[in-house]
Amino acid sequence: MFEALATLAAVDVGYGLLIGGLIFGALFALILFAAVMNFGSLWLQAYMSNADVSLLSLIGMSLRQVKPSLIVAAKIMGAQAGLSIDRKKGMSTARLEAHYLAGGDVMQVIRAIIAAHRAGIDLDFDRAAAVDLAGRDVLDAVRISVFPKVIDCPAPEAGRQATLSAVAKNGVELRVRARVTVRTNLDQLIGGATEETIIARVGQGIISAIGSAESHMEVMETPDRISKGVLDRGLDANSAFEIVSIDIADIDIGENIGARLQTDQAEADTRMARARAEIRRADAIALQQEMKVKVAENRVLLVLAEAQIPESMAATFRAGRMHMKRAGVAQNDRPQRSQPI
Repeated sequence: MFEALATLAAVDVGYGLLIGGLIFGALFALILFAAVMNFGSLWLQAYMSNADVSLLSLIGMSLRQVKPSLIVAAKIMGAQAGLSIDRKKGMSTARLEAHYLAGGDVMQVIRAIIAAHRAGIDLDFDRAAAVDLAGRDVLDAVRISVFPKVIDCPAPEAGRQATLSAVAKNGVELRVRARVTVRTNLDQLIGGATEETIIARVGQGIISAIGSAESHMEVMETPDRISKGVLDRGLDANSAFEIVSIDIADIDIGENIGARLQTDQAEADTRMARARAEIRRADAIALQQEMKVKVAENRVLLVLAEAQIPESMAATFRAGRMHMKRAGVAQNDRPQRSQPI
């Protein structure tokens, strides 16, 4: 009896496991069928191109909100171009997904690496991804590194002068327009100075070189001496570009700044002299007026003194202090003191 019950229980357990296995197999088959239906073509394309992308990776990309078609296309491009797609050291699927999730342009980075690989430039995926995430156009940087770029100095912008203005030691102004040939320095692309800095440095160097020339004729005769002197100063230090050459495109003679400054100084000296003469004239006029006032004061004092003479004479008569000379006495004789009346 017990043996029969045990046998029936074993049969029930085996039947339940069989049913569970069938259900799990059906679910797995359904999931596999859905995955094959959604990612079968991409997986087959990657497999036929030796792109090393598994079906589970494609399913994981869809769960991580990554475009599987983009990653597969990038892997195929790298594999066909001969790049390393090793999962540990090369351009792996995980690195491509990480760059995509960080907001980078995966296809732009792959194109830049392929272009650098074809040109023999050492550019790995990590550095290219860092340049792309820094906001720089990594593909354009590789192109400029292969095909140098020409920059006008000064930059042609609306509202700004089209030439650089510099003055030689003899005071003559020269108006210069230069062209700077640069190529990308990939080692300093991150954190390096941009084109605006190169233009400013080259402009400063040209102005300094012209200012140190004794005469403007020296610059007109040998303009390459200025470009060589500016190039030897290492103006591309700490910049994202390497200066290949600096060429003086155009030189025009401007105004004679020295003569104009001398004329302005002479006019200023003349105005200063006139101002000093006007001050002296005003001082003389003031002194003259003061003297006129003093003369008037002295006249007043004289009139006052003359007005006191009659009073003094009257007082003298009343006091009996007036003396009369005797009649017939010679003028040369000593007068005798008269007796009071």
